[in-house]
Amino acid sequence: MQSTTRLFIGLGANLTPDGYVSPQAGCEAALGVLSDLGIDIVKCSHWYESAPVPMSDQPWYLNAVAEAVTAHDAATTLSFMHKVEAHFGRVRSVRNAARVMDLDLLDFGGQIIDDGLQLPHPRMHERAFVLLPLFELCADWQHPQTGIAITELVDQLPKDQPIRRAQTSTG
Repeated sequence: MQSTTRLFIGLGANLTPDGYVSPQAGCEAALGVLSDLGIDIVKCSHWYESAPVPMSDQPWYLNAVAEAVTAHDAATTLSFMHKVEAHFGRVRSVRNAARVMDLDLLDFGGQIIDDGLQLPHPRMHERAFVLLPLFELCADWQHPQTGIAITELVDQLPKDQPIRRAQTSTG
């Protein structure tokens, strides 16, 4: 039997992909495509609405975190995630631009990598829209580099990140 790695994927969008009724519908469809590519989704957090970081006049984001397992390595997994983003219409332009799809590889089996691919995700510990849904899925998670428990990371979040549980949650 092939070994698998447990990973966490951040999902987000503040624009609706063509052919979908909402950003959430596009993100949920992306999870299905990832499963078809051998990144098997175990569970997904509730959905959250969050203000753009940094603050801007663009629409609020819809965010969640998915737990998955895969036999792929981290680089292949990230490559597939980028292909799925492009499939749903993501065009990478300026940093922090509005987008129809954002898939971030947050944690890949606790690995620490810094060779172009950075794991864990370099800004995840600063983002309420990552830590709150991740806490739902894994209340005992610890940051692989610092060893800091997620409960402490949540307590340390800046208070200027508006976030609320989405009313459309199907999680």
